[in-house]
This record gives sequence, C-alpha cells and structure tokens, in this order.
Amino acid sequence: MGASFHMSLPCLSVKGTENFYVDNIGASLGRKTQSWVDIDLFGNQITFIKAEKFSFISPNYVFEGKILPSFHFGVIVDLKDWEQIYAKLNNQKLDLVTQSRFLEGKAGEHVSFFIKDPNDYMLEFKSFKNSESIFEK
Repeated sequence: MGASFHMSLPCLSVKGTENFYVDNIGASLGRKTQSWVDIDLFGNQITFIKAEKFSFISPNYVFEGKILPSFHFGVIVDLKDWEQIYAKLNNQKLDLVTQSRFLEGKAGEHVSFFIKDPNDYMLEFKSFKNSESIFEK
C-alpha cells in the first residue's frame, strides 16, 4: 500500500521555513497563510505553523559508532535522487552532517545524511541499498 504522511510542526518563521524547504531543499510549496505553510516533501505534507519560541529536548544516540539526533524526520529516496540532493545541498555550503553508510552488508543497509532546518529540526535523507529491506529484520 502506498501512502503519504502528514505532519504538523511549529516554526519560528513561516517565510524562513518556506524559503529553506522550497529554495534550498527543492520541495514544492502547497497552501499557505501568514500563520502556516504546507510543504510538499516528496509527496508528503508537512505543515509548519507559526509559534512562539519552542524547545524540544532532543538527546543524541549512537548507532554504529555515529552520533545521531534522536529527534528527526526524513525521507527515503532512491540512490540517484539521494546523490543529487546531497550534491545540491553540499554545493550550497549548507551545514550537512556528513554522509554515512549504515548496516553495511546487512538487512537495511543504507546511506544517510542530515541537515538542520531554520527551526532546528534535523531532516534526514536516506537511501536503501535494497528498497525491499526498509523494514526487514
């Protein structure tokens, strides 16, 4: 079954958030008002709603020797798209968390990188070696 997800998150600046996702990431703009904006992130709807200063306690965790943010969201794309996105963002001199390969030679092998958005959310881009192994144990 193919399905898109919807997520709603607070943001500090509707315009700043829109600019980051549309101009930097290359996502599509959906509906918007002065107080919220819908972003089409690879067919998934993320609604950012203007809020006062907010804070998430987001401790890190260690996975295969890498320190990763426990609070993050992301998209899974094919390797060609992943490479293009990484190159595009890297060429913009944005602060990327270096690309890594996880679970090498095991079920769920994938490459991944993170980027922080203007609201301090960590956005992960991930590509699996075998798309059939996304949920494989």
